[in-house]
Amino acid sequence: MSQKIAFQGELGAYGHEACAANYPDYEPLPCPTFTASIEAVRNGDADLGMIAVENSTYGRVADVHSLLPKSGLHIVDESFVRVHINLLARKGASLDDIKTAFGHVVILPQCTGFLREHGITGRVKSDNAKAARDVAEGDDMTIGALASELAADIYGLDVLARNIEDTDNNTTRFLVMAREPDYRRRGEHGMMTSFVFRVRNIPAALYKAMGGFATNGVNMTKLESYMVGGAFTATQFYAEIEGHPDDRNVQLALEELQYFTDLLHVMGVYPAAASRREPAKD
Repeated sequence: MSQKIAFQGELGAYGHEACAANYPDYEPLPCPTFTASIEAVRNGDADLGMIAVENSTYGRVADVHSLLPKSGLHIVDESFVRVHINLLARKGASLDDIKTAFGHVVILPQCTGFLREHGITGRVKSDNAKAARDVAEGDDMTIGALASELAADIYGLDVLARNIEDTDNNTTRFLVMAREPDYRRRGEHGMMTSFVFRVRNIPAALYKAMGGFATNGVNMTKLESYMVGGAFTATQFYAEIEGHPDDRNVQLALEELQYFTDLLHVMGVYPAAASRREPAKD
């Protein structure tokens, strides 16, 4: 039985591209939502989950960082995927024909310049690949989809314009989730450790909690906050650092962090992607 990797969206989505590029031997399993992708891994329908967490143009993917700590899953890998946005349409349509283009809410702000230049109105669709499929199944030559070339191949559409994103470094970062953690040292670019924590309700707790990373020479590459349970007073933090929990300086930093927290949970230990050191390749 082949191993499966779950992603949010339909076949042809950018998550599907990430799966094909990084886990070509795994069977892609499309899921309607990030929650469904996580659940597919948790209940054994998939072995891994490819979860988009942030985009270099759009920013953080909404709700994902609040979903991951509650998922019961572990981060085992990361991937940076160069996102090329293409305008797809039914065969025979021309660029001048297109009046409306559908895409995910995250995609639309990434190509506003192109849409404005060509007088095309962007409309939200739950998934880019679904937008492509809907265009293929319809008969309206004035409607296009903002999606990948993979989607064009799958659904038999023409690519009217390639690489229409506003910036030339448009990249989406994915985290790979699994049911079991993998603490092995691996990869060629060092290790990353991700964790969530909640500081105690004392003055300057966050400032003091961060001090241990500075004094022990641990590079923190990400620190994000989000509310817990809709309460403005309950803030949880998601952090990523360079290093492995077995590294002495990381051990000391995490020990110091615990003095000022009432929650500390390691989300995963995984190899740093090469794209952290160099731009994502086209």
